[in-house]
Amino acid sequence: MSPFTLAASAEMLYLDLPFTERVRRIADQGFQVEIWDWSAKDIDALAATGATFSSMTGYLTGDLTEPDGIEALLASARKSLDVAAQLDCPRLNLHGTGLDPQGLPVRPVHDVTPTMWLTAADTLRRIAALGEEADRVFTLENLNLAVDHPGTPFARAADTLALARAVDSPHLRLNLDLYHAQIGEGNLIDLLGQALPYVGEIQVADVPGRCEPGTGEIHYPAIAAALHDLGYTGVVGLESWARHDPDTALDAFRAAFTP
Repeated sequence: MSPFTLAASAEMLYLDLPFTERVRRIADQGFQVEIWDWSAKDIDALAATGATFSSMTGYLTGDLTEPDGIEALLASARKSLDVAAQLDCPRLNLHGTGLDPQGLPVRPVHDVTPTMWLTAADTLRRIAALGEEADRVFTLENLNLAVDHPGTPFARAADTLALARAVDSPHLRLNLDLYHAQIGEGNLIDLLGQALPYVGEIQVADVPGRCEPGTGEIHYPAIAAALHDLGYTGVVGLESWARHDPDTALDAFRAAFTP
């Protein structure tokens, strides 16, 4: 049995099935379920599956630094909290800026100024206050710039960690995505040691290809051992494509994170 709570993204597995059936398939295999944009989904049908939802996207539009973007972010975060209550979902995920359907930033930023850093931290304090009111946790996810999300501000794990430290709230934590961190920064075990006090969730996929553990260069059993040694007992989420079939991908994920 894994010492961690294991979850898997219904957005990336069982793609030939209707979304609600994807959720059921993942839950039936003993995993919690992660979802992205809730606005395009039948929330009542998802709640009726009986699945335990680990995380969901916590905004629809907006960003951390522009006045209109900040207000849009806060407004959609409030709506997201209402949905999280329906699904009893404890964590709501954020990015450094809004992303389009291809994962590209709606407002690309290549040079982040000191003023933008201060504004982003202030916005995240307001987000954390919303989380505290609702007894939910917002998580700020690191992304990679080289392959998937060029032009996203505050994308690196070092950036998200700096912002989480600045806010220093239990209602604003990191969604530490090790796939993105391997592409952008590497040195994953050292990164875990630095970031773990601020981590709300860890996400995994292998590099290259963003498929399940064992298909690329990251030795995830060593990552699991390091997490165990560091005392982490929280959520590890598989946010990956299946190299061949979803059942095999989930088996490989479970094996990598089970002693």
